Amino acid sequence: MGSGHDHGNTAIRHERPLWWALGLTGGFLVAEVAGAFLTNSLALLSDAAHMGTDTLALMIALTAVRLSRKPADARRSYGYARMEAMGAMANGLMLFAVAAYILWEAFGRFSEPPQIATTGMLAIAALGLVVNLVAMRLLKAGSGESLNMKGAYLEVWSDMLGSVAVIAGALIIRFTGWTVVDPILAVLIGLWVLPRTWTLLREAGNVLMEGVPDGIDLTAVRALLLEAPSITDVHDLHVWSLGSSTVAMTAHLVVDPSVDADGLRGQLVRQLDERFGIGHCTLQIESGACGATPGH
Repeated sequence: MGSGHDHGNTAIRHERPLWWALGLTGGFLVAEVAGAFLTNSLALLSDAAHMGTDTLALMIALTAVRLSRKPADARRSYGYARMEAMGAMANGLMLFAVAAYILWEAFGRFSEPPQIATTGMLAIAALGLVVNLVAMRLLKAGSGESLNMKGAYLEVWSDMLGSVAVIAGALIIRFTGWTVVDPILAVLIGLWVLPRTWTLLREAGNVLMEGVPDGIDLTAVRALLLEAPSITDVHDLHVWSLGSSTVAMTAHLVVDPSVDADGLRGQLVRQLDERFGIGHCTLQIESGACGATPGH
């Protein structure tokens, strides 16, 4: 029994800003990688890896809102929400490899810093800052309504700080000639990307392993169910995520045979949704041993 959320209108309303933001960041990602090699700036390449995490976050958010409208079928009764976690896992592993390469190259440049084309580095970083500011503007409206949009907004916001760091580095190199600033910035940006990538991998792995979603305490869920005076036992309690914002739950409840089972289920479903955001509940009512009274 579910609570009947209406996600459709919100998903459709925020899809167009996501497409625009994805187009901006994805297009600039290609330009920034090319510019990093042309200017010989490792800091710029490191910031491009950071921009890659933004592009990934926007792709995940866009995938989520589109898949939320795709109906389940005979082969995939839960729908296609797990594709979001699978894509995040694959891209997260790739980003780890890119960040590791950048850190390796940076340490090699400390002993022999190369010449940096600061004019090109400054121009590309400044353009990246503009792209990030525009993307932030596009995503801000939905960041208060959708967790996907909020995550994408925070990704772009943090990358905006990376662009500011690269601009500062280009100015320092231009006026002081301290080219060692370039690998230092590359290390700092790389170390900024790695923890965020690890968090992405951990969250994707938790979804694929059907782990309890972050922010939900299984003990508190059990306590809420046992607060109902007619419930004497709770077992086979499972809470997991179908996607980044879709939480499901099943539980077997042992209750007094005289209780109105439908009324009890409706009350508990509303409470679980209000307190924990669990929108898809299957509650089996039993009057004794497991399976004594069928229902869900």
